[in-house]
Amino acid sequence: MPKDAPVAGHSPASPSFHRSALALACLLALACLLAFAAPALATEPPATDSDHKDQRRVTTLEGVSATANVDDHGYTVPAASGATRLPLSLRETPQSVSVVTRAQMDDFGLNNINDVLGRTTGINVEKIETDRTYYSARGFDITNFLTDGLGMPFANGGQEGDIDTAIYDHIEVLRGANGLLSFTGNPSATIDFVRKRPTADLQGSVGATVGSWNNRRLDGDLSGALNASKSVRGRVVLADQQSDSYLDRYAVRKKVAAGMLEADLTPNTLLSAGITWQKNAPKSPMWGALPLYNTDGTPTDYRRSTSTAADWSRWDMSNTQSYLSLSHDFANGWSVKAALNYRRLAGASELFYIYGTPDAATGLGLFSYPSQYNSTEKQYYADVYASGPFSLGGREHELVLGVNAGKSDVDQLSGYSTDIGTALPPLWDWNGRYAKPAFNAYYNSAQFHIRRRSAYATARWNLADSLKLITGATLTHVESTGQNYGVPHAYEKTKATPFVGAVYDLNAHYSLYASYAKLFNPQTEVDVNNRVLAPVTGDNLEAGIKGAWMDDRLNASFAVFRSRQNNYAESVGINPATAQNYYRGINATSTGYEFDLAGQITPDWEASAGITQLGIEDDQDRNVRTYVPRRTLRIHTTYRLPWMPGLKVGGSLRWQDRIVRDQLALDTQGREIYTTQGSYALLGLMARYDFDPSWSATLNLDNLTNRKYIASLYWAQGYYGAPTNWQLNVTYRF
Repeated sequence: MPKDAPVAGHSPASPSFHRSALALACLLALACLLAFAAPALATEPPATDSDHKDQRRVTTLEGVSATANVDDHGYTVPAASGATRLPLSLRETPQSVSVVTRAQMDDFGLNNINDVLGRTTGINVEKIETDRTYYSARGFDITNFLTDGLGMPFANGGQEGDIDTAIYDHIEVLRGANGLLSFTGNPSATIDFVRKRPTADLQGSVGATVGSWNNRRLDGDLSGALNASKSVRGRVVLADQQSDSYLDRYAVRKKVAAGMLEADLTPNTLLSAGITWQKNAPKSPMWGALPLYNTDGTPTDYRRSTSTAADWSRWDMSNTQSYLSLSHDFANGWSVKAALNYRRLAGASELFYIYGTPDAATGLGLFSYPSQYNSTEKQYYADVYASGPFSLGGREHELVLGVNAGKSDVDQLSGYSTDIGTALPPLWDWNGRYAKPAFNAYYNSAQFHIRRRSAYATARWNLADSLKLITGATLTHVESTGQNYGVPHAYEKTKATPFVGAVYDLNAHYSLYASYAKLFNPQTEVDVNNRVLAPVTGDNLEAGIKGAWMDDRLNASFAVFRSRQNNYAESVGINPATAQNYYRGINATSTGYEFDLAGQITPDWEASAGITQLGIEDDQDRNVRTYVPRRTLRIHTTYRLPWMPGLKVGGSLRWQDRIVRDQLALDTQGREIYTTQGSYALLGLMARYDFDPSWSATLNLDNLTNRKYIASLYWAQGYYGAPTNWQLNVTYRF
């Protein structure tokens, strides 16, 4: 058996803080890369019109940097304000920020959020099922997903279905606590989806993609003014994708539509409105995944295509969002912005879960759990804030004052059949055929309401020309009513969380920074008795150095961090009484470092790269959450050949350390069972050719070495990631 093959065994993971040769080699390669580029960065000749021919105009909308055009600032952005509502450059922000731009998404064919975040520094994508995903950073789950800086945390901890990227200009990832603006001080990360915006000039694109497993995708994007003065602008984005899969019986069906409007009511007043819609209708999705160990403790070893889904399974999901915002800029430099957001998530599913532990010789020992679910989650969110300068002590400072409120209404109806527990044949002989049962036992499994209200304030103090101090605080009140599988889903808490950060400019290119935040995070996870876990408390500390060159077209940062959380939800397994995951509260401390680089190294060379190392221990110094990789590496780079300007070539490397899952089970000899996925690397290549300013073709190849690996050990079950695959896109722009 190869040393990095997935295995199950009888001993826990050894400490993973030894330095791997691969990570060290890649770190040295990055250092050489920067050293090679240093002369160009040091000289930084004045920019010409040609150099900036694609540079976009940056404005601020709902507290985030939003852009009118796409694919025009390479692999970085000039500003991001998701942390403070202040339009700060990445170097001025006292936290770690990574950005995946439209240019990078187009170059590497990143059409869904899992592909985007799986290539982002420090982010782990936990694909526990084909259509449900969890995300983590710095060792903890990510629950704060925003759109244009606004939103509510996940009500159920994970993302059902994949989020298509067609409507987004770029995606910002703020690592560490973001308690000022996201209701909760989760120290993992906040993901902010920044929508495309209407443009004053007419522009558009039409793209067609084909790829492995009969993958077919069409997308279109049209934007421009709707009147002669260009004071009213609109944009429409459409996408349709259908694909089979390397997994048996599984197929993807996805549709996306969005319409956005902007109107200049006055020269200083902007009204924005829009609606976005996505429908996922996968065929034969997995609910749960493959058993990873046999009764004797040895690992299972299935074909990569093996699926536990029945041939009649379905998991239809829709995500509809609408928004309205109004902003006004006053003559004294102050501005006021108000926004309303509505989001409706609806699901209708008929699913087939397999449980049990197979016998190593016969494969028997697995049983059926078919069920039906209909669910709806409605989210309402409002935010109003004012920002502007003020003078004190002979210097000008900046202030943000705001309030917001939101609520989530969750309603789930479950249906069960009478044939739960039917013995199944071995998975290696199963073809998904199972008589579809009648789901005739229905009850409201979950019906609860979460209300959150916050007031926040942020100040950026200009203490000296080279020293800026950012202070802030959020006062949050959260309450929940209702029931979850017959148990009250009720709590009420009020908590104030402070934030402080400082940035010191060493020179024109480098800055030191540090930040500290208290944590308060109400949870929705339940224990084995279906009782909601108490809120998480703790703190987050980080410090580092940042650099920016090439007129902020290249950004780099190095950070060290420590996050402490008390009563953090740790997944235990599936509750047999409800067929739902249940959790326990643990005290955990995460420490580590991150290196991140993104942008234009030379006019022809773009790169995005990051290294993360962390450790996670409980209050008794024991390793916990060992299914989270302790070290990860992400490198993506492209180069436009000077002697053939129409051709751009590139590659990608995604590597992670070994991970281990304590199965909390004993084998036939009474020994504890652990499942291990060894370290692995996924290699990719890309090539794009611009035939002329309008027509281009892009080819992407992924997992070139055809590496077989388990996609996640977040749960006790898992399935294999995709083998070698390709996709070809042809796009016409005007």
